Amino acid sequence: MNDTWFQILGALPPLLVALSVIGLFVTLCIARHERLVYAMTVGGLNLALVATIALIPLGPVAVTPLYIVDFYTLFFWGVILVATLACAAFAMPYLSGFNDRREEFYILLATSALGAMSLVAARHFGSLFVGLEALSIPLYGMVAYTFRTRASLEAGFKYMILSGVASAFLLFGMALLYGATGSLAFTNLIPAGGYDADAGPWMLMGIGMMLVALTFKLSLVPFHVWTPDVYEGAPAPVATFLATVSKTAVFALLLRLFVSAPITDNAWLLTLVGVLALASMLIGNLLALRQDNLKRLLGYSSIAHLGYLLTTLVAGASLSIEAVAVYLATYVGTSLGAFGVVSLVSSPFAGKDAAHIDHFRGLYYKRPVLAVSMAIMMLSLAGIPLTMGFIGKFYILSVTMASGLWWLTGGVIVGSGIALFYYLRVMAILFMDRPAHAREPQLSGTGDNWAQTVVWLLAAATILMGIYPAPLIDLAAVAGITLGS
Repeated sequence: MNDTWFQILGALPPLLVALSVIGLFVTLCIARHERLVYAMTVGGLNLALVATIALIPLGPVAVTPLYIVDFYTLFFWGVILVATLACAAFAMPYLSGFNDRREEFYILLATSALGAMSLVAARHFGSLFVGLEALSIPLYGMVAYTFRTRASLEAGFKYMILSGVASAFLLFGMALLYGATGSLAFTNLIPAGGYDADAGPWMLMGIGMMLVALTFKLSLVPFHVWTPDVYEGAPAPVATFLATVSKTAVFALLLRLFVSAPITDNAWLLTLVGVLALASMLIGNLLALRQDNLKRLLGYSSIAHLGYLLTTLVAGASLSIEAVAVYLATYVGTSLGAFGVVSLVSSPFAGKDAAHIDHFRGLYYKRPVLAVSMAIMMLSLAGIPLTMGFIGKFYILSVTMASGLWWLTGGVIVGSGIALFYYLRVMAILFMDRPAHAREPQLSGTGDNWAQTVVWLLAAATILMGIYPAPLIDLAAVAGITLGS
């Protein structure tokens, strides 16, 4: 088999997703049929997932100078595709009561997932920008999809404006780095004096501006102010996608950039990243304490969790890549389950999500499977033993302590202690007496039973991976070795 066929095989998963998007467009031009569109979306994503698994024995493939398909890429492609499939499952019952065109939502969902896959495989500024915009632009429409509600339309407008500003910072930073190094490839971003020379002010300014853009996408402090408003206003399945797929793709890209680009090995830059991490984990958790809206609470919680992850970039140890892979996988699985419960309690679409914490009071007495699943997710987000969230938190603490970053270790511990209060508060609410004004969750949405099964499977996986995490750790270790080599 020649190199061209290897390159085609390496690009097969995103090609399958792209073909499914084209097929969806053609189908909508002929006739509107929501179930068919949903089936085509899920079918295309499942085919891409099977192709991703089949590529594991192939080894690293340089598809073009812009993209690299190695085991690190395949690992995060798998995470992205599984998360997108879960979001599609939650969207079907959620939108079943939405009195407008629903089919276009799945086109936007698949297109954004394609952008996320492109971003994970990027090794060049050109592919980085294309992937980031392909991920973000469909999200503008998804956030504002239930446009008849003011909160959704406002959230979409806010996200579009602020994301456009972040893209301007990204392009300006790229321009500065290209002017200083003459290259757009990650591995060629070398200080003018060679590998041993200090990066000049223009290079540091360029990487700093890029960091501003990427930390906005990750909603890290101080670029976090959009997160609670957008999470609250967006439809629950879209908030799920934002918290999982979008953040996974951007952080996987950021880690590849820091591992591959020589200019990121700078003491001043790493100290700045450490300060951002500490601020995110503390401020995110402190702000979450005051929230009565569960979507806003989970939004602030995601800020803290990305702060924990950011500590691995400062550590720079070989174990850091493995820790990121494990933590992101556990965070995505747990967040999918938590937001999935919000989606199901809110479905069918009734004009406003059931996001206030009182809507979940006594949920156990109406839908015990959802209540128990949410309780498990809260324990995992808190990092309690026997859940997969504990495994991820253990890796983060191991990396920071092994690197001697005691100030960041202390930040992780203090932040986790603060978070324990509001996670346990949500758990307690689930089993309290149900008030008369609480929204009654009914199994009335199309596809609701299947979506509830997805939540139950995520809860079971959270416990199973917490008890026996060896398969996940082995996969993450191979991904780490591939990227670190």
